Amino acid sequence: MVRRRSSLPTRHLSGHHFSRDVTASLVVFLVALPLCVGVAVASGVPAELGLVTGIVGGLVTGLLPGSSLQVSGPAAGLTVLVYEAVTEFGLPVLGAIVFAAGVLQVAMGVLRLGRWFRAISLSVVQGMLAGIGLVLIAGQLYALAGAKAPGKGPANLAGLPGLAADTAGDSAALAAAAIGTCTVLVLVLWRRLPARARLVPAPLAAVALATAVTALAGLPVGRIEVSGLLAVVRPPGTGQFAELAGLGVLGTVLAFTLIASAESLFSAAAVDRLHTGPRTDFDRELMAQGAGNAVCGLLGALPMTAVIVRSAANVQAGARTKASRVLHGGWLLLFAAFLPEVLGAIPVAALAGVLVHAGAKLIPLKSLLPLWRSHRGEALVLAATALAILATNMFEGVLLGLLLAVLKSAWDTSHLHTEVTEATGTTILVRLSGNATFLRLPRLLETLESLPAGRPIDVDLAGVRHLDHACRAALQEWVARHNADGSGTVRVSEPVRAPV
Repeated sequence: MVRRRSSLPTRHLSGHHFSRDVTASLVVFLVALPLCVGVAVASGVPAELGLVTGIVGGLVTGLLPGSSLQVSGPAAGLTVLVYEAVTEFGLPVLGAIVFAAGVLQVAMGVLRLGRWFRAISLSVVQGMLAGIGLVLIAGQLYALAGAKAPGKGPANLAGLPGLAADTAGDSAALAAAAIGTCTVLVLVLWRRLPARARLVPAPLAAVALATAVTALAGLPVGRIEVSGLLAVVRPPGTGQFAELAGLGVLGTVLAFTLIASAESLFSAAAVDRLHTGPRTDFDRELMAQGAGNAVCGLLGALPMTAVIVRSAANVQAGARTKASRVLHGGWLLLFAAFLPEVLGAIPVAALAGVLVHAGAKLIPLKSLLPLWRSHRGEALVLAATALAILATNMFEGVLLGLLLAVLKSAWDTSHLHTEVTEATGTTILVRLSGNATFLRLPRLLETLESLPAGRPIDVDLAGVRHLDHACRAALQEWVARHNADGSGTVRVSEPVRAPV
């Protein structure tokens, strides 16, 4: 009797969970569909490859342990890097790069390095996302107007005035710009509509409306080129894998690995705050992301990361288990297999509008001013990282951000307080407290060398928690010089300690 009573609620609860997972999977599918296609087009690859990555994110990564509710697929955060890789090395090599990045992710997960990604400075991550957003906006504004971007971030920014002038004198460009601008407006205003209307995801609604208006009005705007799922899946061959020996390709692999891993694990931490279910195992999640990227690489598709927009939609739609994210991959597969011609009706300008909106959301405008007021150094790291990505590229910008974050931490932790007081008689007492590192050496020497000659000096090091080699050597040299002329003596209350 006891077993019967316990099993009935279990079956009922399990069925209830599955029904909610099915509903959530449909919501995630509708959110993911335009984003998968938009990211692919912005990356300079066939639209179907974005769907392939979304399918693998659901059917492969979705089945693996790690995070139960996080959804993976092609992400706007890697769009710029993928576009640069395809432009420099060619689309066939992209698969080899993605495969190698996936293998590295699996290896890092096996070595239990996943948790260390949580130690990356939040300002660097926000700066990385802001930089991606700026580059994405600067590039997609051209696609929004039916034009081709001239190059990288600085060139794209410099060409915006010319783009505006060219668009104003071209009826086709004006039509495309109108479609793209209206798409952005729908995305911005969608959350203001009644809850019943917002049951349809904003990206899907915006793209569907833009597609309908374009078709009904017969507007002369560019549309997505469709080749079919099987036609675009091209596994890399031996020649493409041989390209991995090149220094430039290896740097791109490393950039893919680090950025995709960081974005996925930070997304996992954010998703964990949205629900009360099982917490993410970061090492297993890193291995799951790596396995998915390895499969994407073998299919010649885009790299994947966990995507916070889809993951949040999954949680908010009531998902309870990983079944929702697996099913969303199944819906993407069915769509790609049986309805690919639908993609051919979507205007490119509408997808550009979706990505312009996505890029704007990556820039933390609301939190930047409060951050500047409370942690000015962190705000500078964020801004420097974003501008460096815009001016150079993703990899170099992130490296600069990490370097600035390390230097800032070193500066913050090297607080050294110097107190000079008159002791008994003519003796001067110098108390040092805090961390004496080379970063504070100029100020320390300035204080010591300003002390008057001919008087005894006591230096108290009791409050010094750390004394690095540079400060220790400088202090010893100053003591030797001061005592050499015989006009005064310096006594150190405690031995000068070696660095710990």
